[in-house]
Amino acid sequence: MNSTKALKYQLVSIDTMHTQVNVRFPEKLLSSAKSYAEENGFGTLQDFIKETVREKLFEKEGLTKNELQLVKKLVQVNKKNNLYNTEAQLFKKLRKK
Repeated sequence: MNSTKALKYQLVSIDTMHTQVNVRFPEKLLSSAKSYAEENGFGTLQDFIKETVREKLFEKEGLTKNELQLVKKLVQVNKKNNLYNTEAQLFKKLRKK
């Protein structure tokens, strides 16, 4: 069984069958991360760190509700005014701005 000491770094043990990683944090960041993990229902700081890494690596970013509404309005205006014939033309114009 691994024991973890919270000094200027935090030992992150993923699993006994996986590679162990040591991560050094500034004291303020470590304290903030521990508080966040506790306040948001993570069992341990390690669980919070693993979840954060998974989110960064594997979860695709989505549109917010407001962003989706703006896209829908843009499509409506485009159709109404026949501004661009294809999606490619529309995105080409959007990238220029």
